[in-house]
Amino acid sequence: MTPAELAAHLPKGSVFADCDDAELADLLSVGSLQPTRSNEEILRQGDEGTSLVLILDGVVRISLVTPNGREIILDYAEAGAVLGEIAVLDGQPRTASATAMWPGRLLRIPRASFFGFLERHPKVAVRLLREMARRLRETDSTIESDRAFTTAPRLARYLKRLTDQKMHGAKLTRDLSQSELGSFVGISRENINRQLAAWASEGVIELTQGKIRIVDPDYLTQIAEAAD
Repeated sequence: MTPAELAAHLPKGSVFADCDDAELADLLSVGSLQPTRSNEEILRQGDEGTSLVLILDGVVRISLVTPNGREIILDYAEAGAVLGEIAVLDGQPRTASATAMWPGRLLRIPRASFFGFLERHPKVAVRLLREMARRLRETDSTIESDRAFTTAPRLARYLKRLTDQKMHGAKLTRDLSQSELGSFVGISRENINRQLAAWASEGVIELTQGKIRIVDPDYLTQIAEAAD
């Protein structure tokens, strides 16, 4: 892969999107390109942070398992996302797992090599800090949503988060089962099913074999903003 080809996989705003050709060439020299298969675990919660990954193609599910065995889906990462940086930076076990939802590619960068890269290109470290701050703000917003909103606005906000902020948002909603959506939103499957059935009868969404297609995004936005 050439620096120009790598740049084509990095959407605006991603950590490495503003790197020049020399920086991208350096990044490629310290990393290894790897294909991913559907349902392949690329990072595992609790493992040592020996490397981080840069997603180039596909969508990756970020999740963790609580002490009582419950899975919580934190996000769905796409091209340009950097994963595994927390364990790489602090030397502690990984806080979450990352699983490819369908075939794609990633660039895996060993811990020591990444530190060397940051020493040579300190501006990237600043962009990485900004990305981590953005995620922290998003987490704060998620906690607010979980505590403040009832089922309908909360579910609508999560669906909007998928469809508005993700390149493959429409495909994601079609590929998520209602059970997986419940793990993402943090609402019981029964309540998810009840709310989705109500929206389907109102023409807001369509349900086909448990998959979701948003028909009326404007009305969904009104529901999401109902508690503002």
